[in-house]
Amino acid sequence: MTAQPIMTDLAKLARNRARATPAGMFLHQSAADEIQDRLELINKSFKAPAIVTGFPSFWAPQLPAALAAPADEVLTLDQGAHDLVVHAMALHWANDPVGQLIQCRRALRADGLFLSVCFGGQTLHELRACLGQAEATITGGMSPRVAPMAELRDMGALLQRAGFALPVADAMPLRVEYDDMWRLMRDLRSMGETNALHARLRRPTARKVLEHAADLYHSHFGTGDGRIVATFDLIFLTGWAPDDSQPKPLRPGSAKQRLADALHTDETKLPN
Repeated sequence: MTAQPIMTDLAKLARNRARATPAGMFLHQSAADEIQDRLELINKSFKAPAIVTGFPSFWAPQLPAALAAPADEVLTLDQGAHDLVVHAMALHWANDPVGQLIQCRRALRADGLFLSVCFGGQTLHELRACLGQAEATITGGMSPRVAPMAELRDMGALLQRAGFALPVADAMPLRVEYDDMWRLMRDLRSMGETNALHARLRRPTARKVLEHAADLYHSHFGTGDGRIVATFDLIFLTGWAPDDSQPKPLRPGSAKQRLADALHTDETKLPN
């Protein structure tokens, strides 16, 4: 059996998260507000919620009645114990995201709700491009610096692989302006989102590389008034633990009325 490649250095990730500050939680606040809005739209009360997160000091107060579980490789969630599981801003660092989703599904009771929010594929694409180009120009090579986050379509497929019913994946891109790349990097440190890749460069990056990257950032992603733009792509996943009460898709060919009749229009046959 081939060993699964390790993307994230979990010890480094824990150190990064330990250095996070309240000022760096502004994206988490946007994610939490959206989660709350989605829960309010669901006509169902949840009596046994749980939340999986690497930032319990921020997320636990968002769902005060929820059990807070660390976003470890093995989740401390009992099977069938919860009617709601929220996976909060951690899935993008998981070495085994499908395994995380399967564990969440197993922790749900029948017809229990799963919600997840994490960073998606377009996150920090500007920073990734500028650092890569600068390092290639100055050193002749490139090292991993920004986690390879999954695209929206891939995330939706993960829900299906994990066995969720009625899976939905959608994105909420956020564009944040900064004075310069240095300010962006300071914000990433305060978010606990600096480089924790297992294959990362283990020595300090040369100052020339960072300075060239900062210049590239201004020239390619400047706003025109001396500032730069950074994209943060929030991906939301929704799925339900399977239950017989849930709506099921009809068998192909089982329709009892033509769509054209329902729309009161003529049917146009396609050419052979």
